Amino acid sequence: MSTAKKEYKRITVKSLIDMKNNGEKISMLTAYDYSMAKIVDAANVDVILVGDSASNVMAGHETTLPITLDQMIYHASSVIRAVNRALVVVDIPFGSYQSDPKEALRSAIRIMKESRAHAVKVEGGEEIKESVKRILNAGIPVMGHLGLTPQAIYKFGTYTVRAREEDEADKLIADAQLLERLGCFAIVLEKIPAELTKRVSESLSIPTIGIGGGKHADGQVLVIHDLLGMTHEFNPRFLRRYMNLYEDMGKAISQYVDDVKSRDFPNDEEQY
Repeated sequence: MSTAKKEYKRITVKSLIDMKNNGEKISMLTAYDYSMAKIVDAANVDVILVGDSASNVMAGHETTLPITLDQMIYHASSVIRAVNRALVVVDIPFGSYQSDPKEALRSAIRIMKESRAHAVKVEGGEEIKESVKRILNAGIPVMGHLGLTPQAIYKFGTYTVRAREEDEADKLIADAQLLERLGCFAIVLEKIPAELTKRVSESLSIPTIGIGGGKHADGQVLVIHDLLGMTHEFNPRFLRRYMNLYEDMGKAISQYVDDVKSRDFPNDEEQY
């Protein structure tokens, strides 16, 4: 399998499948606003996820459940205006697709039309297949999400690793294969054993994107606030912090406060 890296001026769903076939890993990060998305896109991240994790890191909620469809469209619209290269995928929020395939299609259409995003993401397998089919039949690309599905956190009761037991692992594999047959272009695998990720990835022709799923996924995704160290209380094993902005920003802001209080800012050169 080739590992040569192809240059993509614009990432599409086909680009991701080509990357899997070529042995090139896929990079994916979240973004929720114009300024952050501009930086992420310029760094050549392949996929930007406008995640319902905005409910946590932007709004301060304990779970992803409270965020609304209107709020997701707002965040997605902000991101899409910043992006020139990345594929922008938007989470359909909790309660906007699970029970009614017609509502699922309406939600997906609103996201695509009002934000101009490139694809949507949904959580679940067999239980949401009719919603997935309805969205795909409308020509809207769909990314799946299996394993730990945060929208079902009250069902699980914990954020622990999923699919350790054989029955749950077998269901996850079956769900992944079902999502591929339905026409999904990729699947996020969250917080499952690395060996299961390997089994799923090898059984699919579409790429898998891991978060806490180990090195065998076809790509990786992290929440940008976690990667940059803007959050500091969330410390799962899978998270690699590339900066410590929580501390660095705190120092910078404290210095600003001190400079204002001491009349050091603004100085003669910083005024008109």
